[in-house]
Amino acid sequence: MPARPYGEATEAYRIPKLIRLAPNLYGVCFTLMKMIPARHILRRAEADGLLEPETVVVETTSGTFGLALAMQTAQAGRRLILVSDPAVDERLLRRLTDLGAVVERVAAKAAVGGYQAARLTRLAEIRRELPSTFCPEQYSNPDNPRSYALVAELLVEALGQVDCVVGPVGSGGSLCGTTRFLRSVLPDCHAIGVDSHDSVLFGHPDGPRALRGLGNSLMPPNLDHTVLDSVHWCTADEAFLATRQLHQRHALFMGPTSGAAYLSARWWAREHPDALTVVLLPDEGYRYLDTVYDDAWLAAEGHVRAELPDAPTPVADATVPGTVWSAFDWGRRTYADAVAGVGLAVR
Repeated sequence: MPARPYGEATEAYRIPKLIRLAPNLYGVCFTLMKMIPARHILRRAEADGLLEPETVVVETTSGTFGLALAMQTAQAGRRLILVSDPAVDERLLRRLTDLGAVVERVAAKAAVGGYQAARLTRLAEIRRELPSTFCPEQYSNPDNPRSYALVAELLVEALGQVDCVVGPVGSGGSLCGTTRFLRSVLPDCHAIGVDSHDSVLFGHPDGPRALRGLGNSLMPPNLDHTVLDSVHWCTADEAFLATRQLHQRHALFMGPTSGAAYLSARWWAREHPDALTVVLLPDEGYRYLDTVYDDAWLAAEGHVRAELPDAPTPVADATVPGTVWSAFDWGRRTYADAVAGVGLAVR
């Protein structure tokens, strides 16, 4: 069946709300941030002739990029196959399938690269089995970070000056893309990337991560390490409590990646009262009603905390895994230079 023209129902998902959280701190609040690259990539692919009427869109994802693709392909009448893993939550799975997506979940981790490597292997098999496919490749497609010019433009128009941008890092698209475009007019803008312990993105060895939606088991090409001034690693316990505080203090009902970024941004804004900080808050909290927003679940999983640290713990070596919120001065270096060099004081 030929694809239909895209409707405009998803247009509103691209535009964030700008919420003032402190005198010098603004939250960039998205309903579904991954709609920005999903929409942009699919439209570019169509313009470039990569999406024929019968082409099947395929992608590997366990999060909201898959949801954004499903919303887009449902409107266009296109087939969508998503390769995921057991970590995909049931609420999201129900939405994906209701939108018509076929979701395959790999059963076992690969020896190297975990579930993400196993998903890529299965994705390659699916593409060999079908006559015509298009993969958005969010981790490597340069149209992912390019799409965030929209966010940078909105920030400059609304605020004029942005001294620091803080955001969670998974594919690298949102933070690197937004920061690059901001620096075209604000070259001194500071960038803080927020990661999870046991993620390979900034030097830690790969390991199990209770905090989902940021971090990675493989190094994504879209992560430009030279964009980052500082890197923070956050534990699941800290991110979950910060998420709840974001809701309780500001009535912002967001997911745990937003909580992790808010924790770091709140600290940096407090330490730099004369600078204007913005924090990227990627998606809303409805997927987490049975987990992060459920006190019984937090207690059963051992994620209850009474309070948060006042500041991150400075670390001198990015390759040494930590157990608490910690920070490293990345200094806009390449990955090789940063992990081989000696850490500097946290700024």
